[in-house]
Amino acid sequence: MIFAKTIELKKTAFFFLLFTMLSYSQVVRKYSNEFMNIGVDAAALGMSNSVVANTNDVNSGYWNPAGLLGLENGQIAVMHANYFSNIAQYDYAAYAKPIDNESAWGISMIRFGVDDILNTTQLIDGSGNIDYNRISKFSTADYGFTFSYARKLKLTGLKYGVNSKIIRRVIGNFANSWGFGFDVGVQWERNDWHFGLMLRDITTTYNIWNINEDEYKKIKNTVAGQNQELPESTEITIPKAQFGMSKKFEFHNETSLLASGNLNMQFAMTNDIISSNAVSIDPALGFEYGYTDLVFLRAGLGNFQNVTQIDNTKRIGFQPNIGLGFKYKGIQIDYALTDLGDQSAALYSNIFSLKVDLSIFR
Repeated sequence: MIFAKTIELKKTAFFFLLFTMLSYSQVVRKYSNEFMNIGVDAAALGMSNSVVANTNDVNSGYWNPAGLLGLENGQIAVMHANYFSNIAQYDYAAYAKPIDNESAWGISMIRFGVDDILNTTQLIDGSGNIDYNRISKFSTADYGFTFSYARKLKLTGLKYGVNSKIIRRVIGNFANSWGFGFDVGVQWERNDWHFGLMLRDITTTYNIWNINEDEYKKIKNTVAGQNQELPESTEITIPKAQFGMSKKFEFHNETSLLASGNLNMQFAMTNDIISSNAVSIDPALGFEYGYTDLVFLRAGLGNFQNVTQIDNTKRIGFQPNIGLGFKYKGIQIDYALTDLGDQSAALYSNIFSLKVDLSIFR
């Protein structure tokens, strides 16, 4: 009996999860396509993502496409991380290369997925009997494909980049969607100071959902009086903005220090440390200490939030990150210890990424 009740609880939880994912409406949502905001590249994650101003490699297609103009040769990059205590898998791959002295292009792919989810919707047959042979499995996955183009402008030190994004989201055979959107990024260099502005989903990003009505009907009346109408099929992602600045200090003993900062802005009220109805701002700081352009130590602070505790007292929470990197003859391996799974708790993730300059194969 206890086991049967446990199965029923899991079944109810599954229904709640499914309809939370499906119940989109045509209103603008504060959080949408959030898997595209996690971040890529262990080097950037170790610096709390504060790289909008100084990114200048293949990963710029994600952080600020204007940075692709820092490439001298073609590059590839890959990253893998576990999310939510190994429940979900987060993967990233990218390729970029210069077109000429004035322009560059790149392509990247992100996958965020949970595989082998138990589908208990048919656990109980028409006679009310529990039949474990009726349990099946399904996967849910979000995909983001980004095509990037960057070009220099006539003003010295000024360059821009544009991203065209295709979003594909799949929830087993229950529902799937396609989404489309654009990003625009700008970088400017003056007197060794670097400035960057990244506008994400600048035109808003639309996801159009296709819901399997036959599967929906099977669970329509699971909770009495709820889920009686088919969910709306349009989801809208509102724009976000990131402004950054950085400077690299070179020392005589072949060492350097890169200091950078970001202001991450959402145009809605959130728990960010600076918050209003018009805009909410979450600052981030990052540092990278380098030795002979071979070994790198990194640290960062970000995700500054107003946190309400159980006793209703308030405090300011933040997320520290650390990392290190090693580069040799065009091959760079980076590691970051960062909180990916739950930004309100001390659950940290180990992240590795690899970047290869393709000129080493010539």
